[in-house]
Amino acid sequence: MTAFTDNLKFPALPQWLTVNSSNVETFDRTYIILAFAMYIIGLVMVASSSMPVAERMFGNPFHFIIRHSIYIGLSLIVAGFVMQVPLAIWHKHSTNLLIFGIFLLVAVLIIGRTVNGSQRWIMLGPITIQAAEPAKLFFFCYLSAYLVRRRNEVMENVKGFIKPLVVFGVLATLLLFQPDLGTVIVMFVTTFGLLFLAGAKLWQFISIALMGLVSISALAYLSPYRWARVTGFLDPWKDPFGSGYQLTQSLMAYGRGEIFGEGLGNSIQKLEYLPEAHTDFVMAVLAEEFGFVGIAAILILSMTLVIKALLLGRTAVSKEKYFEGFFAYAIGIWFSFQAAVNVGASAGIVPTKGLTMPLISYGGSSMIIMTIALVVLLRIDHEIRLQSIQATSNGGRKK
Repeated sequence: MTAFTDNLKFPALPQWLTVNSSNVETFDRTYIILAFAMYIIGLVMVASSSMPVAERMFGNPFHFIIRHSIYIGLSLIVAGFVMQVPLAIWHKHSTNLLIFGIFLLVAVLIIGRTVNGSQRWIMLGPITIQAAEPAKLFFFCYLSAYLVRRRNEVMENVKGFIKPLVVFGVLATLLLFQPDLGTVIVMFVTTFGLLFLAGAKLWQFISIALMGLVSISALAYLSPYRWARVTGFLDPWKDPFGSGYQLTQSLMAYGRGEIFGEGLGNSIQKLEYLPEAHTDFVMAVLAEEFGFVGIAAILILSMTLVIKALLLGRTAVSKEKYFEGFFAYAIGIWFSFQAAVNVGASAGIVPTKGLTMPLISYGGSSMIIMTIALVVLLRIDHEIRLQSIQATSNGGRKK
């Protein structure tokens, strides 16, 4: 990290809401607009899709709505604090964050709560932490810092390419003990995408990627319940009341939605026909109530956010802010792939995985971590803009 970044002082949070003396915005407000649009859509869809199951389970149809609102509120509070953290701090403590992420993954295997056969949650009083969510963000932070330190090594020989994969292997092993293959796949794709953008040689990328795909395929084949998901995805109508039940119900929701949907609140599948309607399959309910138009709107919002993240990464790298650039790349790839898998699973394009739709699905850990990732993008954009403003000001004074 340059001496300039280490010594640079950034404005306090209230000043972010204004422009500087040159009438130049110090951050991109589009990120905030996108985030709030997805928050609102998510809250509406969680409200619509969760009422029947909440009434049966808790005797209160607003149970999940209240909790989701609290999660959004907590996310905004956390966002306020994270906005104050310079990227130099993230860079400096990237290894410590990785160690903390590994600690969470170990802790969940010891004291974690088991739900539907998966041990993924740590209970801290009324708070439930899904350990895999912060572990993803911290690993991507560490990987970005590693690529700054070892970029030439990654570009020149296999050794530099393999080292981060060893760390990934440790995290993947811990995740598979939960088990959570979906998160492993997201991390796998993001890791290889980031290594490729950092300049890894194509033959290295292809060979290791093929090995990874073979390993993931073997994990699916050797696990009966995972293989049942794969075969159920290939022909869900073969066993519509068994392995294909969730997907067939989701496909019915998409079919009923057609172009413009049945209207808000008019979904039939959410009446406890479709399991996990407010979490992993919230997009199926959205498709049923708002049709193709609704799904297209969500995909446009997500695509806009991803494109902005990737363009921000390119801008940062072009200004030699490599850690910031790689971190932005990682977040963009992560968002895009997780959204693609979530929508693809509910539409029968890919096998079902327990992955949330970023900033929309019900889930406190996912909501808070995704918000932090978004705020990191906002902070990167802010630091780049402020550096440009100060450079311009200094140039003007010299003239």
